Amino acid sequence: MRKDHELEGVSLLGNQNVEYKFQYDKSILETFENKHQDNDYWVKFNCPEFTSLCPKTGQPDFATIYISYVPSEKMVESKSLKLYLFSFRNQGDFHEDCINIIMKDLIELMDPKYIEVWGKFTPRGGISIDPYANYGKKGTMFEEMAKQRLFNHDMYPEKVDNR
Repeated sequence: MRKDHELEGVSLLGNQNVEYKFQYDKSILETFENKHQDNDYWVKFNCPEFTSLCPKTGQPDFATIYISYVPSEKMVESKSLKLYLFSFRNQGDFHEDCINIIMKDLIELMDPKYIEVWGKFTPRGGISIDPYANYGKKGTMFEEMAKQRLFNHDMYPEKVDNR
């Protein structure tokens, strides 16, 4: 049985009158309480419909964004995350900027133990860009984990045949 305080601060879930914003807006993000703070576990979002704009040409950029994190006290509500990512639609930023902005906004929002954000952008002009950023909470084992995952990131790139 759900307790009323468990969904405190969650207003977008189930709301049929949600407004889609076409400009970057981190205020859309909402959290809820992690009910399993006594153990560490992964939460992963696969977001295959991310779009933003090239800051120079205004051409659209398309990507799949992978967000993985180990929660602490708060977790991001998935509908608010979807709307937040949608708000990049008309945002002019380089791929690397988008990934770092997303990660930093989620750190500010949730204060996770660990988080990584990986963008797999479709090619434009014959080249694709796959920026990766991560963070481990300072003074914890996750700080060391972040270093190790960064050092070993993408050592064995996957076969890519769908871009």
